[in-house]
Amino acid sequence: MDEGQEFCEFKEEQDTIVELPESGTVTVVGVRFRPAGKVYFFKVGEEELNVGDVVVVQTIRGIEAGTVVIGPREKPVEEIVAPLREVIRKATEDDLKTVEENKKRAQEAFAICEEKIAEHGLPMKLIDVEFTLDVGKILFYFTAEGRVDFRELVKDLAAIFKTRIELRQIGVRDEAKFLGGIGPCGREICCCTWLGDFEPVSIRMAKVQNLSLNPSKISGLCGRLMCCLKYENECYCQEATEEDGEEDDELMEMEEE
Repeated sequence: MDEGQEFCEFKEEQDTIVELPESGTVTVVGVRFRPAGKVYFFKVGEEELNVGDVVVVQTIRGIEAGTVVIGPREKPVEEIVAPLREVIRKATEDDLKTVEENKKRAQEAFAICEEKIAEHGLPMKLIDVEFTLDVGKILFYFTAEGRVDFRELVKDLAAIFKTRIELRQIGVRDEAKFLGGIGPCGREICCCTWLGDFEPVSIRMAKVQNLSLNPSKISGLCGRLMCCLKYENECYCQEATEEDGEEDDELMEMEEE
């Protein structure tokens, strides 16, 4: 990382948290930081925003750039999860240039981190690296079978990059979401294209839909039950309930006879 590199101008002591009224509505936009990431809401500032705009916002991780995926709308105060922050600005050309530069830096950081993991002999697999827009923090995502003592690794990375370092352990479903791939259906897996949140999936869903209970046929790339088992489960459950009701009616008729 070049010393003296200037990034987006923003004083960390400033905060964009807005004070919510006791009642009424607030104009917000939904922002994603990954193509199929979770949607976070931010209060609209003075600039006009539309779906597809890249905006600069403050998050718990620092200053980040995200894409507006839900246009401006009035949201009732009681439905807003506090704290609500305001959009700092629509991304400038310099911001967009910094985003691209950070992606290149992330690739370099990935290689360096892998070397350090090997040096320390840590039982972990590095999955992805993210830089905040102002490079106030670098996040390293990894998977591991158990807990990993990575304190010495963090010290090494902090000494190299001269910024805050966060190592975050993720599960196998999140790993698939980060890496992507092609599912049994022949399409790119849902979790990395449009599925923002994971929902619970059970083997009972496969049973209700009369699917094979062979793990290899109902498991996704992550090795867990496929998320798509959830999509039509409600319809199958309703159909099963109706069939049970018809069977009960037939039994009653037979008893009356």
